[in-house]
Amino acid sequence: MVNSEGTHAPRQLGAVSVLVGVYAAAMVGTVVALAVLASTAPEQATQEAWGHALIVVFFAILLLVRLRSARSGSTRAVRALGIIATAMLVVNLVEAALPGVFPEWMRVEMMAIALWMAVLLILVRRAAGR
Repeated sequence: MVNSEGTHAPRQLGAVSVLVGVYAAAMVGTVVALAVLASTAPEQATQEAWGHALIVVFFAILLLVRLRSARSGSTRAVRALGIIATAMLVVNLVEAALPGVFPEWMRVEMMAIALWMAVLLILVRRAAGR
């Protein structure tokens, strides 16, 4: 009988783990920064910025959950990490390109996230043995 989920030897997931962990911490830091900015520079803590920050925190949690499964040997979880990284790469590039929607500091952060997700995608693909 074949296991439909498959298993995966967690090769090279150490670097993926570091990237995902630091990404999650950075996204929590973004929410903290927005909370500070809301009282000190409210024009830098727009509703759009809050919406984006809460969504990326959600995806950070999702990445952590999928990483845990990937480290347990799940091929599907490794694939999910790649899909999430790809989606985050594209969405952040598109959002960063929207003129006047987000504060400038957040647009820079979005570009950094896109780069981060590109590196994550490369590492995940290597770990998957593709």
